[in-house]
Amino acid sequence: MTNYHVSKSPRGGWNYKKEGSDRASGTERTQAQAEREAKRLAGLSGGGEVRIHGEDGKIRDSDTVKPAHDPNPPKDKKH
Repeated sequence: MTNYHVSKSPRGGWNYKKEGSDRASGTERTQAQAEREAKRLAGLSGGGEVRIHGEDGKIRDSDTVKPAHDPNPPKDKKH
C-alpha cells in the first residue's frame, strides 16, 4: 500500500509525491491531472490513500484507492 500527496508546486503546477519521498514523483498543470496520476500510481502499487492539499497546503480531501481497504468508508459517495 502506497500513499500519495497532491500539492501546489512552488514552480507552478501541481506535484504528486509518494509519502516519505524527498522529491515529487511528477508535476502536472492542473490539480485534477495530478490527482488522477497519483491515484493511478497508488492503484498500480496495491492501493493506498491519495491526500489532496489545497493551495494553502492544508489537506482538503482524501481518497482511498483500491485494492486498499478503507477502515472508515465515507458516507458520501462522491468519489
